Amino acid sequence: MGRNDVRMAGSEYSEARGEMNGSNGRVAFPASQTTPAHRQGRGPELQQERAVRTRMQILDAAAELFAAQGFPSTSVKDVADRVGMTKGAVYFHYPTKEALTVAVVEAHYARWPGLLEAVQAKGLGPMDTLLELLDRTAAAFQDDPVVQAGARLQMEQPLPIDTMPEPYVGWIDLLEQLLAEAEEAGELRAGVSPAVAARVLVATFFGTQHIAARLDHRAETTKRWSEARDLLAFALRA
Repeated sequence: MGRNDVRMAGSEYSEARGEMNGSNGRVAFPASQTTPAHRQGRGPELQQERAVRTRMQILDAAAELFAAQGFPSTSVKDVADRVGMTKGAVYFHYPTKEALTVAVVEAHYARWPGLLEAVQAKGLGPMDTLLELLDRTAAAFQDDPVVQAGARLQMEQPLPIDTMPEPYVGWIDLLEQLLAEAEEAGELRAGVSPAVAARVLVATFFGTQHIAARLDHRAETTKRWSEARDLLAFALRA
């Protein structure tokens, strides 16, 4: 039981890393929709390798700051100081703080298709694919500033709601697809609804990472998730 692959938000970064096309029949993240407003205010389309590197340096610095102190406490000057540039140089690549914010959130979403592809390459069954994907995602929330920043920015919601991808729905859809495949393969406990289980898994996973962020600065994210995962796996496996 396969689905066509489709892209999530974060197209600028997906294009740089290569698309997941629809020819392999694997499940994939459904596309997160944003309005054209999220592309307003972007800088020139810079193709030169040096410019691309500079943009990524700025984005990584902004992600570290947003993850550590949030949107209100992070200024463009803070980002410029972090990368050793002038504010003007940062504005050349990201004309507004809002444009930089959207770029960080898009980079957060662009992490997931590649992560899913790496897990699928292991050739696991659908239930083990689901659990391995969430294990790796928990590690990303613990260690990756871009992932951490994207999560914090979407919780803070500093920009109009239609300027950033809608959170969680792509994960719910993906996990429901994997659970439906697990059901067909006889791996899902009888009587468990893939749709309900997907919603519970997403609520538990993201609740776990929010608690880890609040209580221990994400240092225990993977440990907290492994505890929840073991209970959920026991309830879901046939």
